[in-house]
Amino acid sequence: MTTTSTDAPKKGGLRVGVQRLGTFLSGMIMPNIAAFIAWGFITMLFIPAGFFGAESPFGWHWAPVAEIIGGGGDSALINWPGAMTALAEGDGGNFFGYVGLVGPMVTYLLPLLIANTAGRLVYGERGGVVATIATMGVIVGTNIPMFLGAMIMGPLAAWITKQMDRLWDGKIRPGFEMLVNNFSAGILGMILAIAGFFAFGPVMLGISTVLGAAVDWLVTLQLLPLVSIIVEPAKVLFLNNAINHGVFTPLGIQEAQEFGKSILFLIEANPGPGLGLLLAFTFFGVGAAKASAPGAAIIQFFGGIHEIYFPYALSKPTTILALIAGGAAGVTTNMLLGGGLAFPAAPGSIIAVTAAAIGPGVGNLLVVYLSVVIAATVTFLITGVILRASRKRDLAAEGDTFGAAIAQTEANKGKKSEHLSNLAATAAAGGTAAAGSTATAIAPIQNIVFACDAGMGSSAMGASVLRNKLKKAGIEDVKVTNQAIANLDGTADLVITQQQLTDRAKGKSPNSLHVSVDNFMNAPQYEEVVEMVQSQKKEEE
Repeated sequence: MTTTSTDAPKKGGLRVGVQRLGTFLSGMIMPNIAAFIAWGFITMLFIPAGFFGAESPFGWHWAPVAEIIGGGGDSALINWPGAMTALAEGDGGNFFGYVGLVGPMVTYLLPLLIANTAGRLVYGERGGVVATIATMGVIVGTNIPMFLGAMIMGPLAAWITKQMDRLWDGKIRPGFEMLVNNFSAGILGMILAIAGFFAFGPVMLGISTVLGAAVDWLVTLQLLPLVSIIVEPAKVLFLNNAINHGVFTPLGIQEAQEFGKSILFLIEANPGPGLGLLLAFTFFGVGAAKASAPGAAIIQFFGGIHEIYFPYALSKPTTILALIAGGAAGVTTNMLLGGGLAFPAAPGSIIAVTAAAIGPGVGNLLVVYLSVVIAATVTFLITGVILRASRKRDLAAEGDTFGAAIAQTEANKGKKSEHLSNLAATAAAGGTAAAGSTATAIAPIQNIVFACDAGMGSSAMGASVLRNKLKKAGIEDVKVTNQAIANLDGTADLVITQQQLTDRAKGKSPNSLHVSVDNFMNAPQYEEVVEMVQSQKKEEE
């Protein structure tokens, strides 16, 4: 079992720093994905190009429902007295101009949710409130959806609030705490909202314009597929959520509002490259990688957990070239044929992709499907060539990292594991005992946490697998949960992460015992964790 000590965490370098930034960016978006999906469904159903906005199969229109919900005019505000007057006078067009959900949701609701979430990440509820107030100024000071503005102003406003509170921390007379806290937050929120309206908003508008122009330039010159050279390797390094939700989602929302769909939603979320990679390992891999790849392919393609294929790519780094080629092929297909999604596909499951692609029309759905198939095929063919070329070397024990890990576990089955002994020594040396202590017992493990970047997909899967193993072993009183690394609070007895993320987990929970795994789905280390818990139970008896 690959374990890490609980000594003071070391700085993880550039990779860990970028991952930490990516986690924060995705942490603003991921909790609000349901709101994006709701807006996406409303958009694809009720805008003029949507299902109800278009002409029905029987030759008549679904209006006024579509125009009432989607909004038929420029006004994003609801003025019911004026709307009722317009309707009474028979001016239905003006009535429709007063109402609608699409515009207000993308203009106000989504950015404010992002800002509030970002503020809470930095400074709890108080930070979330001030961040929301400040971001409102940025929104009103511009004429486009301010997702980027919310992702910058939100955490900035919360950080300023935190620094302000430090000025009089412990200096407020008893009984005046609520008065000072409420008025200080209100006044600061007002100042930041005004600053956002006059200064920050126009700056963010300029940045958004530049980024949009850059994307348009890439599309015009048909260079957008080259983005895969950056995207695919970054995904394998667990920066997928940062790229998708930190960059493509804000820009894609603006495109989708104008054109009804955006290709940017499919650059990172396309499940084709990952599917092709796992299918290649299914047919041409060796050892446990070959055995586990079919199950991983099902989870990746239908469950949308892309992280599950990252260990396969990292075990054979040259296959990243196949992912780049597959990703570029998928982007090229969508770019040439006009494919795109109406809203972000999160998770990147073929089911979510279908839901987001069908809104702009059946033709668009077929194009998106074609891009998935082409991306998977290109990745599969190139990966197959790479795996076949190195098959003899991979059959050696030292080349088959998956097989070597499982063989080690099987060799120790039925007796005390050497790795388990190492785990015990690690806990005894780096647990809660003082330095130089002769403690030899492991503290009882009652709380096991699986941690990943976003705390939703792969970690939830790993937690479910271990939970079932513990249940089969008759262990019912050990809590197994999953959460984002950023939310680790140091209370976990044991933290399980993928190897590339362990350094960050140690920094957030330095006093916990840490276990690194290659693959959350079928890590051999799970058996040894179960053995360790069982041995603890016997000792307690």
